[in-house]
Amino acid sequence: MKKDENKLQTRHISMISIGGIIGAGLFVGSGSVINATGPGAILSYGIAGFLVVLLMRMLGEMAVTNPDSGSFSTYAKEAIGPWAGYTVGWLYWFFWVIVVAIEATAGAAIVHEWVPELPIWLLSLILTFLLTLSNLVSVKSFGEFEYWFSMIKILAIIAFMGIGIAIICGIFPNVPSPGTSNLFGHGGFTPNGGTSVFIGVITVVFSYFGTEIAAIAAGEAKSPQKSLSIAINSVIWRILLFYIGSITVLVTLLPWNQGSLLKSPYVTMLKMANIPGAAEIMNVVILVAVLSCLNSALYTNSRMIHSLAKKGQAPRAFAKVNSRGVPIRAVWISTIASYICAIFSFVSPDKLFLFLINSSGAIGLIVYLSIAISHLRLRKNTPKKNLPAMKMWLFPYLNYFTIAAIAIILISMAFIESLRSQIFLTLLVTGLVIFSYFFVRRTPISTQHVPPSTVGEKITD
Repeated sequence: MKKDENKLQTRHISMISIGGIIGAGLFVGSGSVINATGPGAILSYGIAGFLVVLLMRMLGEMAVTNPDSGSFSTYAKEAIGPWAGYTVGWLYWFFWVIVVAIEATAGAAIVHEWVPELPIWLLSLILTFLLTLSNLVSVKSFGEFEYWFSMIKILAIIAFMGIGIAIICGIFPNVPSPGTSNLFGHGGFTPNGGTSVFIGVITVVFSYFGTEIAAIAAGEAKSPQKSLSIAINSVIWRILLFYIGSITVLVTLLPWNQGSLLKSPYVTMLKMANIPGAAEIMNVVILVAVLSCLNSALYTNSRMIHSLAKKGQAPRAFAKVNSRGVPIRAVWISTIASYICAIFSFVSPDKLFLFLINSSGAIGLIVYLSIAISHLRLRKNTPKKNLPAMKMWLFPYLNYFTIAAIAIILISMAFIESLRSQIFLTLLVTGLVIFSYFFVRRTPISTQHVPPSTVGEKITD
């Protein structure tokens, strides 16, 4: 077997980075943001997107210099300290465990409409198990699944935008154009004021979480520097096209103050175009988005805990890989943890599961903050001659801007009733993880001092 046979190719990384930004949240959650913000939602998505572009540029510079499957956890360890790498790594793992449970339940609910004989809890486990198998075969298998999932999402969003633009331009058969009436005719562009735009930024910034997966996948790429450079450099047009572009089309087509139309905005748009089976088409697209998220989450989870194990910050058993380079024990522990959380969503949806959701709510911002701080410190300690071609713009000023912006968002969450529990519970979990680091560090258990000879040790299939 050739050494690079099971490596991710440039096309895999590129499609993972493109598809990673198109999730079920865009197809479903965008309607509630538009309903709360008005046409000014374009600004909310634009500002949040700009922040993410800066963060991905920082992450890209670090990843091109040092491709690693631990990504920002590894960089936090190097820049801030072992406790920071440990904390960010375990928080990130916890976040995606919860996401797997949420997405599996959402996907099962869609499949249940087609196969009502099977209960949703069983379907959620089946979906998760099937995507676990794709991750167990090889990293290339994961890449191929994600490549085609992403391709379907991209074609869907382009088709939706094409139909929407045709309606707006008045060239779609038998469908009158709304012109600009929905943009300015119902209270103006920002009917609820500038504050609603700011609150929208706080809400939608979480929609972009997942763009960083490309940096983790680059650690197993055939040409990591080339693949990652292409992926990171495309972040700007991805956000402009898939998020800001599609939101602009939606707010132009649909009145922002009619919540009934925005519950499923893309379904409403397809119905406007008199396309039969609009709801079923959308269900298929959303299911693909869910499966894509499951696939990526299981991969990301396993690589993060695998990286922690290699650094002696997780049980050393998770540092071992099989003959195809897959950390199968890390994959299975992530899957089992997600199964348990999914069970909570059925046996205790309003207590245990709600607690898990809220306690992971602001983890994305903690990760983003660690990326900005890590880059600031590492860049200051790197000689100019060692910097890669892809460098952060206007360093260190945009770093300081990004750190301040994330801090403002985190603080603001404490004053927004719908987000207050998320920030406080996330801080609680973060504090517990930090405390556990200092406890584990002083405890002579098998997670400590992993001999270099055992790191990445292969196990039999």
